[in-house]
Amino acid sequence: MKKIATLLLAAGLVFGVATGASAIDFKAKGQWIMNFDYGQNGGFTGGNGQTGFNQATKQYKNEDEFEASQRVRLQLDAVASEALSGTVFFEIGQQTWGTSKGTSAGNSGGSLGADGDSAVKVKNAYIDWLVPQTDLKVRMGIQGMALPSFTTGSNIFNDDVAGITASYQFNETVGVTALWARPFNDNYANDNDHGKSRYNYMDNMDVFALLVPLTFDGVKVTPWAMYSAIGPNTFRKGTDYYGNISGTSNKYPTAGMVPVGGAMHKDGTASTKAMGTYGNAVWAGLTGEVTAFDPFRIAWDFNYGSVSYEDSRANRAGWLGSLLFEYKLDWAIPGLYGWYASGDDGNPANGSERMPSISVNNNNNGFSDFAFNGGPMIGREAILGYDMSGTWGIGARLKDMSFIENLKHTFRLNLIGGTNSTTMTRYLAGHNSVYNNGTTRGASLQGPNAQVAGMNPLYMTTNDTALEFGLSNDYKMYDNFTVSLDAAYIATWLDQSRGVWGNSKMNGRSDQERDPWNVNVRFVYSF
Repeated sequence: MKKIATLLLAAGLVFGVATGASAIDFKAKGQWIMNFDYGQNGGFTGGNGQTGFNQATKQYKNEDEFEASQRVRLQLDAVASEALSGTVFFEIGQQTWGTSKGTSAGNSGGSLGADGDSAVKVKNAYIDWLVPQTDLKVRMGIQGMALPSFTTGSNIFNDDVAGITASYQFNETVGVTALWARPFNDNYANDNDHGKSRYNYMDNMDVFALLVPLTFDGVKVTPWAMYSAIGPNTFRKGTDYYGNISGTSNKYPTAGMVPVGGAMHKDGTASTKAMGTYGNAVWAGLTGEVTAFDPFRIAWDFNYGSVSYEDSRANRAGWLGSLLFEYKLDWAIPGLYGWYASGDDGNPANGSERMPSISVNNNNNGFSDFAFNGGPMIGREAILGYDMSGTWGIGARLKDMSFIENLKHTFRLNLIGGTNSTTMTRYLAGHNSVYNNGTTRGASLQGPNAQVAGMNPLYMTTNDTALEFGLSNDYKMYDNFTVSLDAAYIATWLDQSRGVWGNSKMNGRSDQERDPWNVNVRFVYSF
């Protein structure tokens, strides 16, 4: 009887599993990406044996002129009904061919023998559900979150993050989306904080946002606002209050949330405790588009943000506005656009006057896929900046040109300048001896590409300009297979007069200012 009961129980379990499984619809999709880059001067410098991208930004530092890499993305959806589903999104790589070390100091599997132990990452993992008897949609878990934009993509917050999103559509005109995200928590580690062991102490950051998309006949407008509470140890490592920003997106808040070099006194010495209090950050924006005069389209974004601490040396506040005009033709979409962002004044001791940003890792910038964070796949990008703070620009593009079936081209031309005061170079170029004495944080502030905390890959003043040329080509070889060729060049003119940057020392010694360029070839299989 015992064996019979056991068999019956096992059969019941199997039947139950089978019954449950039959009620779930599993859907899979993904991408295989093979990527090949060849370029030079990613750090805007030459001489002293510096070529390629080996003195470039943090994300490309030590790269060769030619790099081959790959990535696999796999998404699995478990759909129970229109009201309930779950999603897990795995990302394998980026694996650079021939390289063993991964992003977590493990073996990424790119070298001889493969078999990497740090290649597989969970990009997203969330559930979608509807509140019963309502149209309220809820998404919970690690997911992609982005603030609204109709021009450049969000220059404030656009990344994968753990949190909750709730959306409700009142009618055809009015909707609302609320979100809570936790970008950082329990990352602080210190055995001796004021004589105590305070691991994970006051180190959380929480983000709350409200979006109200409005849809009218031929017009879309989305006002939004966001608030963030920042613990005093969120970015802290020991006595360095902005030295421990963890995760694969660590470079974005490092550059976007603090002033240049962190908080400093006017003589160049570091104010190490300026961020040792709770911080408050607020952002607000108004974005929209007009399509009532189709095929003519007008789009705009306006954003403002500020981060404040008890010590104003650590504060950062500014704005960014962008405008786009485009006209849809049968063979292309020509467009004219421009943007302007506030820049730093000449006083490093009063914080920063640039708009703060949390992360733009997922931003596919509509104006540039080389100068800024615009590449949708793996190719080199963000050569000038992760976001567009501290810059202005005007540009023209021919988008989606097509003269042959399944072949599209996009050409861009951008004139870019800086909005930061030239007076700031007194503290960034080594004119002030305090910044060269090797005893302060300022010892590393050598040149426009120093990329210390609070700096984008290139810090541009009102006397600095750049001209970007970009050509993208996409050939749909098969329904699920696309071959792309992108080429970009940035001509740079940095003011090397004695009163601004002086002689170029962008790789630590006298060198030559050089223009970055890159050619990218991608093969993408999507299913």
